Amino acid sequence: MILLALMVLSFLMGSVPFGYLTAKMKGVSLREVGSGNIGATNVLRSVGKLPAILTLVGDIGKGTLAVVVARHALNDPFMEGIVGLSAIAGHNFSIFLRFKGGKGVATSIGVLLAYSPRVALITIVLWVMVVYFTKYSSLGALFAFVVLPLTMYLFDPVKAKVLISVIMTLLLILKHADNIQRLIRGTEAKLGEKI
Repeated sequence: MILLALMVLSFLMGSVPFGYLTAKMKGVSLREVGSGNIGATNVLRSVGKLPAILTLVGDIGKGTLAVVVARHALNDPFMEGIVGLSAIAGHNFSIFLRFKGGKGVATSIGVLLAYSPRVALITIVLWVMVVYFTKYSSLGALFAFVVLPLTMYLFDPVKAKVLISVIMTLLLILKHADNIQRLIRGTEAKLGEKI
């Protein structure tokens, strides 16, 4: 019952669309501009740097908080991961946006920061490096998370955590299907580029 309650609360917390709300404060309907995504990258393109930073902090924070609360209440790596995944699912399928949402990258990073800090740091470094050299935020996220299960296996080899990392990766790939097609076609927008 505790796990179920935390999953519901985590999903609701994950559903809070920080990007959408931040843009709305600037008079911008984020679903109707740029890529239509509610994440920090589209906020950066459509509204500016400070709103993008606020969005990033909010989206990371809700993932981290979900796992921290679960750890204190459950103290079980698999259950903590399930609660973290619930926050990601809430972000990806926000109840406040008719079950539409973001890609889940920042919230996934937030989950990892509490769930496996060393692996989170490696994932962030890989993401930043790919983005730095290619200027594609989506490619950086995809690369960092495709190798996440391997990274988890090498640096935090707890079976439950490796399994959770696989599910996290699958969720992220699912939400990036359109980005993958655009990357293949060469039409994906680069970081900071107006679309």
